[in-house]
Amino acid sequence: MTAIDHRRAVADRNRAAILDAVEQLLNERQALNMAALAQAAGVSRPTLYAHFKTLGEVMEAAVERAVVESLSALEAAQPEVGPADEALGRMIEASWQHLAKLDGLARGAAEHLPMEQLHRAHGPLMALTMGVFTRGQRDGTFRSDLPPDWLARVYTALVHAADEMARSKSASRKDALPILKTSLLDLLRNDSTEGRG
Repeated sequence: MTAIDHRRAVADRNRAAILDAVEQLLNERQALNMAALAQAAGVSRPTLYAHFKTLGEVMEAAVERAVVESLSALEAAQPEVGPADEALGRMIEASWQHLAKLDGLARGAAEHLPMEQLHRAHGPLMALTMGVFTRGQRDGTFRSDLPPDWLARVYTALVHAADEMARSKSASRKDALPILKTSLLDLLRNDSTEGRG
């Protein structure tokens, strides 16, 4: 390993430690500032500022990393394979446990980042989901009397509602998942496909 490769590896490790520390502090509901972040990450403040100049930059990077991880989970569910309702069911299952880890980050992002920036960061996830809705409407699996962007908003709202229900202990995450899937798919399916499966 060359000196440059070593420095890059150290920089990558430090960056990952900083982003891990963001999630840790937010999940533990501790104060989030640059000093606390450097301490939790085990890096010096100059090292932290070499990577991120502001808390907003740190939050933006943490959200981007979470979106990439979520996208990988959804892509692993093969959203392009099989009927659209079955593909969507797999996507929900794939993202469900990952979502459980993001409560603190979601709260922190809402506090430190503008809403339009959050929407932009989530663009790749929304595009993937919209692709399944559009395919389902085209092949008759999903209802076509509502626009796909509205279905995507309903999908997002119900996922967050089920997540909140699980966090409030009204239901366990295991119990909330089938409730979510049933609610979503019953709402989305074309009437003529309801009996399938």
